[in-house]
Amino acid sequence: MDFQLYFQDVVEQARNEVRAAGYTELTTPEEVDAALTKEGKTLVLINSVCGCAGGIARPAAAYVNKMEGVKPDQFVTVFAGQDREATDRAREYFEGYAPSSPSIALLEDGNIVTMVERSTIESSTAEELVEQLQTLFDIYYA
Repeated sequence: MDFQLYFQDVVEQARNEVRAAGYTELTTPEEVDAALTKEGKTLVLINSVCGCAGGIARPAAAYVNKMEGVKPDQFVTVFAGQDREATDRAREYFEGYAPSSPSIALLEDGNIVTMVERSTIESSTAEELVEQLQTLFDIYYA
């Protein structure tokens, strides 16, 4: 069995889920800078291949992008462990937060507002994460 081929299938599936949810994939530091310095509200999903990404973070992220009401202006993603330079650059914007994947950062005008870290994601259900994100949107973006 070619484990590298299997792993690439897992990575591609994770990428496809986020793209299908309407997120813009950022794969270079230049793309990260262009997206994260835009004026307005931005949600950044730090994607990964772990179980809490696939079972909680990606489904919740997909749902909040499609919902009505208060939400960010743009939805973007970087892939930890895959697009390392892009992920490292994104993490430079998350001042005060340790690297964590999966995680979800909320920015406004290029500045970190808050972050939902892996420890919170892995102890939640997808539904609970959606509720938490909706609450954060109401607090920080309304």
